[in-house]
Amino acid sequence: MSEQLKFIVQQLNMEPFRKNFNLITFDSLEPMQLLQILNDVLSEIDPKQAMDIREEMPEQTVKRMSSLLGMLKYKPPGNFSDVSSFRQGLVTGSKPVVHPILHWLLQKVPELKKRAYLARFLVKLEVPAEFLQDDIINDTYHQYEELVEGFKTYHKECENLRSSGFSTAEIRRDISAMEEEKDQLLKRVERLKRRVESVSNHQRMLEQARQLRVEKEREESLTHQKQEQKNQLFQAEQRLLRLQQQLKDLRQAAADAHPESLMKRLEEEIKINSYMVTEKLPKELEGLRRTVQYMQKVSSEPAMGQADLQEMEGKIKEVDSQINQLIEKKMMRNDPMDDKLTLYRQQASIIIRKKESKAEELQEAREELAAAEKELKQRSSQGQGSNGEEVIRGDELKRLVAKLRSKGTTYKKRRQELAELRAEYGVLQRTEELLRQRHDIVQQKLQTVEAQKGISGYSDTQEELERVSAIKSDLDEKKGRTLDDMSEMVKKLNSMIVEKKSALAPIIKELRSLRQRRVELNQEYEEKKAQYESCAAGLESNRSKLEQEVKALREEMAQNENRYHYINSMSEIIEMQIQRAAGEMKAYVSSDPQEKKKTIREVYMKNIAEQELLGKKLREEQKVVRENHSANMEQMQMWRDLEQLMECKRQCFIKAQNQVSIGQVIQEGGEDRLVL
Repeated sequence: MSEQLKFIVQQLNMEPFRKNFNLITFDSLEPMQLLQILNDVLSEIDPKQAMDIREEMPEQTVKRMSSLLGMLKYKPPGNFSDVSSFRQGLVTGSKPVVHPILHWLLQKVPELKKRAYLARFLVKLEVPAEFLQDDIINDTYHQYEELVEGFKTYHKECENLRSSGFSTAEIRRDISAMEEEKDQLLKRVERLKRRVESVSNHQRMLEQARQLRVEKEREESLTHQKQEQKNQLFQAEQRLLRLQQQLKDLRQAAADAHPESLMKRLEEEIKINSYMVTEKLPKELEGLRRTVQYMQKVSSEPAMGQADLQEMEGKIKEVDSQINQLIEKKMMRNDPMDDKLTLYRQQASIIIRKKESKAEELQEAREELAAAEKELKQRSSQGQGSNGEEVIRGDELKRLVAKLRSKGTTYKKRRQELAELRAEYGVLQRTEELLRQRHDIVQQKLQTVEAQKGISGYSDTQEELERVSAIKSDLDEKKGRTLDDMSEMVKKLNSMIVEKKSALAPIIKELRSLRQRRVELNQEYEEKKAQYESCAAGLESNRSKLEQEVKALREEMAQNENRYHYINSMSEIIEMQIQRAAGEMKAYVSSDPQEKKKTIREVYMKNIAEQELLGKKLREEQKVVRENHSANMEQMQMWRDLEQLMECKRQCFIKAQNQVSIGQVIQEGGEDRLVL
């Protein structure tokens, strides 16, 4: 009870309650204050319950709380199984009633919040049957049920998405990264478009390049489809050969079959089928039924919390201890007959397991045989041509198979080479992509550095210079400018470069000082990092040593405990054996004849004497049977002959009765006379 109060006070002092209780103040609360705290906890689970209970009638408060607790599937303790006593305790704010409710609620607040939220939408309204006779009300109620079912599906999808591991922050980061990549790609496309626009007939060349890419993709897909169809054809032919060989073997086995072998085979099949029907299948069916009953029982029970799981674990431990006690009692008893029977039981269980495994293997083999026969029929029906021609066989089929094998080996080599080339191409493509990404990152860093230094556009100016030089060369080739114009353009470009270099000179000087500062900071960082790593390594080594020592001590303690329990149990067993031997010795030495008769030696001697007398009687009976054997056999043969004679007479009499009556048979004095 004190642990329960500690847990309640601890939870009430935390978020979102913040009550600042201790054990004394909480235990000294008035019933009305205790009910108000219970109502606050319920309002945290269901916001509709938030109110001051002083403004509400006690009956309404109890009804509202009872309905919510019933919806949350709360079970009162065993001493409050009566509903009326539980409600009375809830009305008066009794501590034995309210404290367990608070303990149960505070243990599973998030779970109960979810259950209360779902109950708002899943607890159906009860509409009387006479109202449902109205068409409008009936249609509205059906729409309401459909909306409830839709809410169930949407809630399940929402829970699956929440538990799938997707994070909105990660998705947003991925979206922002993709947007940045998209912007970079758009910029690159724009630059490429500007470069291409200067080329004559660029639209026609772009269209041709697009068509070429489409045709290459189509060629790759067709090549892939062709390769897959070749593989499927080769596999189908190999399977057809195997099935034909199996069919040939089956036909040979059927041709060599004799009536005796067929009868034996049928008898074996009958025995196997009878075993499957009478033993194996009923056991499996019973096991499945027990599993279904167990699942139904589990599904019908309410959801279990941490307290219920702990209670179940305690019960399991108690049952395990009882089982161990029974095993120890059985070992103490140590009946020799049980030891002898144990061997036979083990052999019987091994035979039963082997029998069941062989039955399962037989069932699987039958299923495979049925599937192979079905596929053989399909292949034989597909193997015929459109004119009903059969598939080629014999030497031609062997030559075709050898040819296909040689082509298959060649194809495997080529496919391996192609796979290696594709792998190398993938590596090169990935390398190119990484280099492009690094180039883009370097370009972005360069732009940021230029913006920080106030020289933004320097790299763009260089690209612009390159573009201008390219345009210049193109224009020179197209328009045939003179060498003087080209030299003038070079002078202009050189003057522009000199101007840019003079503008960048002070910034470069400042950058050199910053680089020196960066080198000094890096050295200081490396020194601090080395100190930290050395300190962390020392602490880690000390911790690992302490952990190893603790682990060794725990193992030693566990071994000593096991040895202590083993020695105690062995000492108890030895004491029992000593007591038993002392009692036997006391009875054997005793002068009382009645006491001597109780000794094990006297009991065994008595049993031996009885068995010897019984063996003597049985030997005498065996001697009598052997002496009278020949006479008894002759007498038995005479009785058989008499039985055959009487049977013959009966058959003759029946035949005479069935024939047409010629006269009348009169029986007198054991004689038969025929009167015509």
